[in-house]
Amino acid sequence: MTLKGLKVRIYPNEKQKVMMHLNFGYNRFVWNQMLNMLIERYKNNPQAPFLNAYALNLLLPALKNAFPWLKEAESTSLQATNHDLIEAYRKFFREKRGFPKFKSKKFLKQSYQSKCVHQNIRQVAPHYMKYPKLGVMRFKTGKPIPDTIKSVTIKQSFTGKYYAVLLVECENQAFEKTNKQIGLDMGVSDLLIGSDGIRFPSIRFDKKLAPKKRYWEKRFARRSLRAKKEMAWDNRNHVLHPRQFSDFKNVQKAKLMVANYHEKIANQRQNYLHQITTQLVKKYDLLVIENLKTQNMLHNHKVARAIANQAWRELRRMLEYKCAWYGKQLIVVNPHKTSQICSHCGYDDGKHTLDIREWTCPSCQTHHDRDINAAKNILNNGLGISLGKRTVTSAPD
Repeated sequence: MTLKGLKVRIYPNEKQKVMMHLNFGYNRFVWNQMLNMLIERYKNNPQAPFLNAYALNLLLPALKNAFPWLKEAESTSLQATNHDLIEAYRKFFREKRGFPKFKSKKFLKQSYQSKCVHQNIRQVAPHYMKYPKLGVMRFKTGKPIPDTIKSVTIKQSFTGKYYAVLLVECENQAFEKTNKQIGLDMGVSDLLIGSDGIRFPSIRFDKKLAPKKRYWEKRFARRSLRAKKEMAWDNRNHVLHPRQFSDFKNVQKAKLMVANYHEKIANQRQNYLHQITTQLVKKYDLLVIENLKTQNMLHNHKVARAIANQAWRELRRMLEYKCAWYGKQLIVVNPHKTSQICSHCGYDDGKHTLDIREWTCPSCQTHHDRDINAAKNILNNGLGISLGKRTVTSAPD
């Protein structure tokens, strides 16, 4: 059995929206209280052992007695919040990840998670599903929902839309074996170049919607500046009820329009990546990609925006979990010198500038397309082949 996440759009009524926002607040409050307790505990005794989620859950009854309104929260969501906090706290110390931050109600993207207990999360009709504390709600998705649901995460996006991310249990759905393998070179003009010559072009979704997005960005900036001046006037003149940023409807409209365009660009890019990765996993049994350090490449301001648009890390993430789902193999290798070594004889021709897209090997006279040659070297690296005097090793993730 395989666990998968299924994201569906939900359409709550006004009462359900109020209940969602209350649960957002309940879980945000518990997160902040528990995080503050962990910080104070560490200050008082740095050598104290790590607490687990069970220890934090034992504190919930006392917290509910101190704040009775917490009893209205969906109980399993508070336990899930404790679990997520402990995981984030441990990763900071053991994996050197970022330290957990306090959550703010001003952040437009909110969420909370509920566990499925006694089928309190289930589909009751073709387009309706029941959720804990929320009741029956209409949803929209293009895929059938399995019967076994483990948990649900209720989310609100920056644009005010609501989603339910269902963690479902599915049977293993391995694709048929094709006995094909491919090395993939990542680029800018072409998103992916395969060792067999296949190319997936880059699509600049950000440029397609740039004029409309820019139109509303200018209006948002101008209206925000005007609103700040009027709020400053209220403060200087000691107005009894000074206006807040949320009181300016024209500012909120422009802000929402900008967020809508950013969301549309992200959705278009995500859909394109899903199509590419699914096609690759269906067609090939072994996929080899390079371990690019995107953060270092973004220092070049001339190509930084184009590189950021490629979403190479998201592409790799999709290939990783889809290969695990569908019974295929993914290998990540070091990209060192893949574009300057001849894939035919292993001759190192030295570093080539980016404007050189084709070159001929001085040793074996083989004419190479720069990207296809790099993809072939990436595949050879993944297969563990030694080319000439160079022994290829896999790079760490």
